Amino acid sequence: MTVHNSEIADAFDKLADLLEIEGANPFRVRAYRNAALTVRGHPHSMAELVAQGADLTELPGIGEELAEKIRTLVNTGELPALKKAEARIPGALSLMLKIPGLGPKRVKALHEQLKVRSLQDLARAARRGLIRTLPGFGTRTEARILEQIERQAQVERRSKRIVAEEIARPLVDYLQAIKGVKQVTVAGSYRRRKETVGDLDILVTAGRGTPVMARFIDYDEVVEVVSQGETRATVRLHSGMQVDLRLVPQVSYGAALHYFTGAKAHNIAVRRIAVAQGLKLNEYGLFEDGKRIAGRSEHEIYRRLGMAYIEPELRENHGEIEAAQHNRLPQLVEVKDIRGDLHSHTKASDGHDELRTMAHAAIAHGYDYLAISDHSRHVTVAHGLDAERLAQQIDAIDRLNDELGRPLLLKACEVDILEDGSLDLPDDILARLDLRVCAVHYQFNLSRRKQTERILRAMDNPHFNILAHPTGRLINQRAPYEVDLERLMRAAVANGCFMEVNANPDRLDLTDDACRMAKELGMKVAISTDAHSTAGLDYLRFGVDQARRGWLEANDVLNTRSRSRLLRLLRR
Repeated sequence: MTVHNSEIADAFDKLADLLEIEGANPFRVRAYRNAALTVRGHPHSMAELVAQGADLTELPGIGEELAEKIRTLVNTGELPALKKAEARIPGALSLMLKIPGLGPKRVKALHEQLKVRSLQDLARAARRGLIRTLPGFGTRTEARILEQIERQAQVERRSKRIVAEEIARPLVDYLQAIKGVKQVTVAGSYRRRKETVGDLDILVTAGRGTPVMARFIDYDEVVEVVSQGETRATVRLHSGMQVDLRLVPQVSYGAALHYFTGAKAHNIAVRRIAVAQGLKLNEYGLFEDGKRIAGRSEHEIYRRLGMAYIEPELRENHGEIEAAQHNRLPQLVEVKDIRGDLHSHTKASDGHDELRTMAHAAIAHGYDYLAISDHSRHVTVAHGLDAERLAQQIDAIDRLNDELGRPLLLKACEVDILEDGSLDLPDDILARLDLRVCAVHYQFNLSRRKQTERILRAMDNPHFNILAHPTGRLINQRAPYEVDLERLMRAAVANGCFMEVNANPDRLDLTDDACRMAKELGMKVAISTDAHSTAGLDYLRFGVDQARRGWLEANDVLNTRSRSRLLRLLRR
């Protein structure tokens, strides 16, 4: 049974959480967190690297001790150090750290003084008014804790896109390797490139007699066969994800792909168009008087119904059908349109790689530019740069660009927006930068009005260029802070500022709906990875997916421009 990178990273993160609650050495805690980041963002499976006998200590931040723990996890599925920590302190306490306002010391106090061992215990204590009795808490903190717990309980638990890919890709490879199989496609929200995925819907075409179903239920990650028939089977994998596989005839493949890809509202709307034309559309094809007139491909179905082909990312019934009927669909941005990345980190703050290493990775990606935007001084946990250290980095970038023979690296900084709306570094050092990526990293609990005004005041600074991860959300972990996004976008357009589509699969912030709003308001966005290692630069495609779902075209994206045009746009 394969142990996925996400499972290894989750184990390291949970161990770091428990050690932090216990008050363990901060360097030890950070080592596990860095290991989790490295593993989660690595493009290759740890299980495959272990099977190949690769030297794991060559990975950023992975020493021999951590390498051995990865090997143990891959080979046994368990992490003994985590089991020991859970014997000392309830593992469920790690979930409490996901609640804004609850740091390790507060979680420890709740556990020791109120005997809280789970989120359920925490909710009961809040409802009984016990939390407010502890030093340093109070009624407002208690109310916020209960609000966050209830909000989390309402969120449908779905897998992040990157985790779903990690599960789907080896399964698709396994199915494609079966002799007689012709096509294998994962449909549903996965194919629509949604930021989270529930179940996996897989469509397969194969030659007659191909043992697709038998081989499918024999896959080594299957822990339960929910149902099995000649053309359909449903299983549950050890990750908890359910997978439905359908064997479809080649003549119906396009119709099935359309049926199982689009959101329900999109499919209903398309079927109504078919009915209005005296036709019938289902998963087997498009029919007229009982005769199939289309179905081999999605293109011929849309064409026969009088529409342009609609990309999977747009199939939500958000206006794409009307646009397809009038030939007004957007020419969606693609990865190849991106000329460079405007948000990345090095070892100077909390990144894993040196300046030179990041530069060569940018060259390998074919980029015209890469912005080095290490954290500013307020983010002490990330070893943020003060004015003196930033000045040293500016000089180092100039020297490296000279050595490379071209101005590849852009001088930037991820500058904290302080609570009063001022920026974290003096104007004189900010003026030396090519661009400033400004961000909110603390005080997420301000009211909608105060949070909005905080960012608006920051935008008034002529050195403000791009608002990073504009709502601060972490998918399945932290809700977005309250902010009037439309008001901020209008101010950005007026001030010559921009917003980021953060491509990190934990963030994907802006959302697809917010991307659509940005387009309608005329505000360009930057699709940036927020890479903390060379591997993190590969996250770009997730940001492009998000932008495509938001109807964005290349012209709507800041970093599809050449370096000279980009710098002109950044001058306020």
